[in-house]
Amino acid sequence: MEVQLKRLNKYLSEVGYCSRREADRLIDAGRVTINGVVPEMGTKVAPDDEIHVDGTIISNNKDGFVYLAFNKPIGIVCTTDTRVEKDNIIDFINYPKRIFPIGRLDKPSEGLIFLTDDGDIVNKILRASNNHEKEYLVTVDKPISQTFIERMSNGIHLEDLDRTTKPCIVEKLGTYEFKIILTQGLNRQIRRMCEYLTYEVRTLKRVRIMNIKLDIPVGEYREFTSEEFKELNLLLETSTKTYNANRKQQ
Repeated sequence: MEVQLKRLNKYLSEVGYCSRREADRLIDAGRVTINGVVPEMGTKVAPDDEIHVDGTIISNNKDGFVYLAFNKPIGIVCTTDTRVEKDNIIDFINYPKRIFPIGRLDKPSEGLIFLTDDGDIVNKILRASNNHEKEYLVTVDKPISQTFIERMSNGIHLEDLDRTTKPCIVEKLGTYEFKIILTQGLNRQIRRMCEYLTYEVRTLKRVRIMNIKLDIPVGEYREFTSEEFKELNLLLETSTKTYNANRKQQ
């Protein structure tokens, strides 16, 4: 019987250690070993291989994954590197199992972020081409004009990233406040868009990711409800099929 080999980054993701992207960073930094040897990127592992990260053996964590919704306070950094960043999200939550954030929320921003130990779901949620909605409430430093709303909605070319933002839903809520729903996650996207139009973001709060809304106090977390998780999986299943169909057409 043929032994099933698996790419190392996929293995670390599937056993619940980290996302594939984070696994690639760990491998590249030489922090992962297979049977005592530091591997090259793209190395495959067999079921009986012994994998260590930073000298600690990695075991399968497949039983009972954790899915958390967390209301991140301003000043907390969305990183698992607890050695470098003292105000990191992992130490702040202090959850009894190893978990990692899905995506990012800037240090000066607050609001909803997911954490899990299920590396597979991370990749599905982070695919921007799947059009997963993320909703934000934003306040700025001067009165919001109709031109501002229209230009934010239609997409803005961000020169330093050499990317044009996708058209999105933007709604004025008050003189200085607006709501924006994005389906992509460029670095500091909302702040960059506002800066381009000579507005400065004063506060930025994420209040929804896909079907899950922010409903807990700042600094607290809760598990997904069974209904939320069921609906989330349906959304992911649908968008993954669309993503794969689009790739075949290209």
